[in-house]
Amino acid sequence: MEFSQYLGFLAFLTIATIGFWLMMFLVGFVGYWVTGAAMELVKEKQAEKRNKDK
Repeated sequence: MEFSQYLGFLAFLTIATIGFWLMMFLVGFVGYWVTGAAMELVKEKQAEKRNKDK
């Protein structure tokens, strides 16, 4: 294995690792965002229903 191949392999591993962790972060963040938005929507609907009943 020549030095240029070694550098190419290291570059590939670096980019793949960065891509993997970026994907994990985005999946977690989007899941958190969607869950929070859904919970907020449910709370608003419950508050609206309570105010209508009074």
